[in-house]
Amino acid sequence: MAVLDEDRLFPVDPKVRALARDLYDGVKGLPLISPHGHTDPRWFAENENFPNPTDLFVTPDHYVFRMLHSQGIPLEALGVPRIDGGDTEQDKRKIWRLFARNFHLFRGTPSRLWITHAFQEVFGITRRLSEETADDIYDQIAECLAQDAYRPRDLFDRFNIEVISTTESPLDDLRWHQMIDSSGWQGRVVTAYRPDAVVDPDFEGFARNIARFGDLTGEDATTWGGYLAAHRKRRADFKTYGATSSDHGHPTARTEDLPQSEAAALFDKALNGQCSAEEADRFRGHMLTEMARMSLDDGLVLQIHPGALRNHSNDIFARFGRDKGYDIPMRTDYVSNLRPLLNAVGAAPGLSVIVFTLDESSYARELAPLAGVYPALKLGPAWWFHDSYEGMTRFREMTTETAGFYNTVGFNDDTRAFCSIPARHDVARRVDCSFIAKLVETGRLDRDEANEVAHDLAYRLAKQAYRL
Repeated sequence: MAVLDEDRLFPVDPKVRALARDLYDGVKGLPLISPHGHTDPRWFAENENFPNPTDLFVTPDHYVFRMLHSQGIPLEALGVPRIDGGDTEQDKRKIWRLFARNFHLFRGTPSRLWITHAFQEVFGITRRLSEETADDIYDQIAECLAQDAYRPRDLFDRFNIEVISTTESPLDDLRWHQMIDSSGWQGRVVTAYRPDAVVDPDFEGFARNIARFGDLTGEDATTWGGYLAAHRKRRADFKTYGATSSDHGHPTARTEDLPQSEAAALFDKALNGQCSAEEADRFRGHMLTEMARMSLDDGLVLQIHPGALRNHSNDIFARFGRDKGYDIPMRTDYVSNLRPLLNAVGAAPGLSVIVFTLDESSYARELAPLAGVYPALKLGPAWWFHDSYEGMTRFREMTTETAGFYNTVGFNDDTRAFCSIPARHDVARRVDCSFIAKLVETGRLDRDEANEVAHDLAYRLAKQAYRL
């Protein structure tokens, strides 16, 4: 018996539910556009079998291990690698049993829905994960993963992915994308330019990163002119491997448009480790405007992901490094912070800036009004902690009345968990169809427009916004 309810996430009212279901039936089979995410390009380059269920579902997924950790389970017990060389659990089945024993912690969360969807739709599992079913489900997934049909490229095709973007640093040699390109495989895997390591003075090893940046580009990246030239070269390299966007994970949405002499002086201070916190934020802000100007030349879409105090736990960061579930949302100002960039280039033809937020209070007050008037600005979908039924619904409710549908960019799954990609898109399509159905039934959208809007949100807007 299936675990998933076929009408999950649809409205309770029978009439609205029937319309939502009808709209969903028209878009559920559309190809998946995944314009931003963090899957490993090495998977698609080497096309090796995934090793075991634990390494697929538990150890790499911070949505999963942060919840378990919140209940006192050490990350070491979940096999999360330590950068300081400390021991971690290596018995994959033992880790899986621990996960299964605590699966109840995910009740009501998006992760529960994503995992259940992947179990049922990808691996044919129709029983709930628990301590009693742990070994049987582990064995069933492991048996599947040993088959050729479950290699990364085969799953890519099975998931009906039209294009997926990975995210790489300017210091990445892009070898896996080179291997994909030369393999003859027709799956479309592109990269995205994520320059945080060479833009953020607070990033660990910033001066060493700049030296490496110069080595990769043949520029003297320790000078302001050489540093900007190095960015242009690396962006061009990334475009060679399909990049259509850059991505910027800044603590704030601050932008600046400084005189070049002042920007150069800040860069010198950053390189010498002499920036104050204010100066580091100012430099990051100026670099967003520099990246926007580069986008006018090379066409890369500029994505800004602000509003997270990253690596909140000093201890976890020291032992495990980045992206270990301790990035916490915080209040974010957009009206004043984006003004320098928008005044500089916000009306420039051809520029596309996609802004995300973890601060929902800014949707209706700031972001929707900004996107509703500046030609360059579009709203990214509900992201990260709000990548859920409730979060997506709130996003539509708070932005549509001011920015409409067409100043948003559809959906992106923003994940490292490969098998969750179809589930995440399915949730987004169900939520959007439910929202559209309510508009029709309350007289705010004509029925003949509803199918087109559903198609646009599920497919066309993401493809258009990211120039894919």
